[in-house]
Amino acid sequence: MSFSADLPRTPGYKPGLALFSAVAALWVFVLVTLGAFTTTIGAGMAFADWPLSNGSLNPTGWLSNLAMFAEHSHRLSAGLMTILTLGLAVWVWRTESRAWVRRLAVFAIALVVAQAVVGGLRVMLDPVQLGAIGTSVGRLFAMLHACLAQGFACTLVALAISCSRPWITRPLPAGAGVRRAGTVCCALLFVQLAVAAVMRHSFAGLAIPTFPWSTPSGALLPEVWTFRVAIQFAHRVMAVAVAAGVAVYAVAIWRDRALPVTMRSGASVLVSLVALQILLGITIIRTMRDPYITTAHVLVGALTLVTAFWLNWLAHRDEIEATAAA
Repeated sequence: MSFSADLPRTPGYKPGLALFSAVAALWVFVLVTLGAFTTTIGAGMAFADWPLSNGSLNPTGWLSNLAMFAEHSHRLSAGLMTILTLGLAVWVWRTESRAWVRRLAVFAIALVVAQAVVGGLRVMLDPVQLGAIGTSVGRLFAMLHACLAQGFACTLVALAISCSRPWITRPLPAGAGVRRAGTVCCALLFVQLAVAAVMRHSFAGLAIPTFPWSTPSGALLPEVWTFRVAIQFAHRVMAVAVAAGVAVYAVAIWRDRALPVTMRSGASVLVSLVALQILLGITIIRTMRDPYITTAHVLVGALTLVTAFWLNWLAHRDEIEATAAA
C-alpha cells in the first residue's frame, strides 16, 4: 500500500504532525545558537571546504578544538535541520488538505536549500576580497545567511502554529489595529536583525565601546564616523524604534478583549524579551563582547522576532483561513 493511501489528505487536527512540526520549529533555535557562537568566536572559516569539513564528516580534532567544534557542530545541526524540514514537508504534502499549508511547507524547503547554498558560498568565496568596501564576498553571503535564518525560523513557526489544535479548531477574531501593529512590529524587528547581521560580520560590535553615550565624554553622536561606527549607531537607534514598536503592539493586544489569554500573555513575554535583549546588549559593551553573552543576545533576538511573528500570525488566523477558503 502506498504512503499516500496510508495517509490520505484530510482536514482536522493531526497530533503526530503537530508534534513533529513543533520539534522542527524548536530545532531551528539550536541551529541559530550554534551559528551565533561560531560567528562570535570567529570560527566561520574553521574549515576552508564545504559541505564536508576537511574532507570528512568526522574531521580530525574537531572535538578538542573549540573553533572546529563550533563550526562542525553548526554544519551537523544544519544537516539535521534539512532532514527535519524535508520530513515535515513530505508529511504535510501527503496528509494536509489545506493547499496553502502545503505551499508553506514547500517554501520551507526552498528556504532551507537556499540557506545551505548561501552558507556554502560564504565558505567558498571568503578568499575573494572586495577592496572597495573592505570585506570579502564570503562575508556578504554570511550577512545574507544570517537574515535568511530569521525568515526560515518564522516559516517553521508558521507551520507549527497552523498545524496546532487551537489554530484548527478555534476562530481568533483580532482587530485591524492589532494586525497592523503586529505587522509593523515584525518589520522593525526584521530590519533590526538585518542591521545586526551586517554589524556582526563587519566586526563592528565594539565600534562604539561606550554606553549609553557614543563617546567617553558623554556625547550623543559619535565624533568620528566610519562604516562600522555608523552601523553600530544604527543598531542602537533601531533598538529604540523596536522597543517603541513592541510597546505599542503589546498595548494593542492587551486592550483587545476579544483575544485569548494566550495572546495577552504572549505580549507580556514579548515585552520581557525586549527588555532582556537591551540588557544583554548593554552587557556586551560592558564585558567587551563576551562570547557567551553575545551568543545569548543573538538567540534572544531570534526569540523576540519569532514571538512577535507568532502573535501576528495568530492575529491573522481568521483572515488567512478565509482567504484560503475563498
